[in-house]
Amino acid sequence: MNIVVLDGYTLNPGDLTWNDLKALGTCTVYDRTPPEEVVSRAKEAEIALTNKTVLSADVIKQLPKLKYIGVLATGYNVVDIEAALDAGIPVTNVPAYSTPSVAQLVFAHLLNLAHHVGAHSETVKNGKWASNIDFCYWDTPLIELAGLTMGIIGFGRIGKATAKLALAFGMKVIAYDVVKPSSMPEGCQFVDLEDVFRSSDVVSLHCPLTPQTQYIINKECLELMKNTAFLINAGRGPLVDEQALAQALNNEVIAGAGLDVLSSEPPEKDNPLLKAKNCYITPHIAWATRSARQRLLKVVVDNVAAFLAGNPQNVVNEVKATG
Repeated sequence: MNIVVLDGYTLNPGDLTWNDLKALGTCTVYDRTPPEEVVSRAKEAEIALTNKTVLSADVIKQLPKLKYIGVLATGYNVVDIEAALDAGIPVTNVPAYSTPSVAQLVFAHLLNLAHHVGAHSETVKNGKWASNIDFCYWDTPLIELAGLTMGIIGFGRIGKATAKLALAFGMKVIAYDVVKPSSMPEGCQFVDLEDVFRSSDVVSLHCPLTPQTQYIINKECLELMKNTAFLINAGRGPLVDEQALAQALNNEVIAGAGLDVLSSEPPEKDNPLLKAKNCYITPHIAWATRSARQRLLKVVVDNVAAFLAGNPQNVVNEVKATG
């Protein structure tokens, strides 16, 4: 099989190996592929792997040898799965590989908002401690998490992993999901969505992006939140109305935000959150620990091997084609 990886750099910038994938066929790995070169690079591919390189219906029609598309991620919106279905091409994804890493970054953001460790470290390096008349100082309020309430919107694998960490910090946990779980973990309470906004000291987003959840964070719900509350988004950027959040931060409707995702990535230079008060943004790195990427690559290889064996797994478009 002729395998082409269209944009392998983000998954593997050099600290992992493609050897297991290369053992499955002739394999060409491109770090990045611009849109105008997708067809020329994939025209001989029987297996195409993509992370963020778009495989549209028009592109798929121009790849007659293509038998399989593997997405190097959980989300698969970069592939026109209906066009692939019409062509008899199974599309697979990689679910659940990044759960511990995403939950960990939620708390990296939350602990930063609680203690501003980086900012205080900079003041020390700039000489403020050395010249201070007291033995210590702090430039922002310092917040203890124990006893605070974390509200989690979306109570799947990552939501539950985040809840487990919150409980370890001594926090109370309330959660909302569009589908009410049959049971809740000990220490967690299921509540209505409005109760999450009204009662939480921290709201963390872990729901999928759907027409119903787009802008689930908007002006109205932000106004329900405590003015001391924090918002964390390590889910999807369009869950948040960014203009509304920027206004809420600048007007101190809420106290701060930690975001790993934005509606456009990379962001436009005029994104209002880039200059919003007490808003900390990381460049979509929650998934990117080496451990998580290693798990991702293993499942990518397993998916391809399963397809070649005639038993495709993690198929997202219902095709039951075989290799």
